[in-house]
Amino acid sequence: MYSQRPNLILGFHGCDEAVRDQLLVQPNKYKISKETFDWLGHGIYFWENNYARALEWAIDKKKRNPSIKPSVVGAIILLGNCCDLTDKVYIDIVKSYYHKLRNDYLSMDQALPVNKNLKDSKDKLLRELDCTLLEYLHNNQLAQYKHDLLIKSYSDYPMFDSTRAAFIEGAPAYSGAGIFDKSHIQICVRNSNCIKGFFMPEMNQNGQSRCLRTLNK
Repeated sequence: MYSQRPNLILGFHGCDEAVRDQLLVQPNKYKISKETFDWLGHGIYFWENNYARALEWAIDKKKRNPSIKPSVVGAIILLGNCCDLTDKVYIDIVKSYYHKLRNDYLSMDQALPVNKNLKDSKDKLLRELDCTLLEYLHNNQLAQYKHDLLIKSYSDYPMFDSTRAAFIEGAPAYSGAGIFDKSHIQICVRNSNCIKGFFMPEMNQNGQSRCLRTLNK
């Protein structure tokens, strides 16, 4: 009953300037991330209402690839049927799939993937376990959906359009803090229809963006 997230939200995607420009002109041609360590599984990633963090990510990427021109593209997103991991209902669903995944790996006598730290970071930036688990969940849903269509021509088993989660990341914001300087909400869009438009984030004095360019759906 409450799985649909009806409100439009703003997301910001850190990227190379050329990628930003292409999305503004050809908004249906975007790259799906399919890394084994993606935090929320495969999809296109956005920082929710967080232009500064998206730009910081793009600047950090330039350190690994000097040819990149750090930039940010904004998006208007409708989360749809969202696996929202700020909601206990969906956390419990993911936990139940973890037990299924673990049993599958045990039956194959294989070790589960693990989340790993990267260099000096303690934030487990390589989330291979989380990515494997969320893809396992989505693939099981898809299999059930296809089975229902085959047997009865319809399915009451909804597919997730997006995944959303809050992450505590970085160093304490100040001495003794329980607040961390890279904490954020991340969105992974799986269903392209969730993205209603891309825009150039031109920030004014109030931190608001202009120049909306909508998708031609």
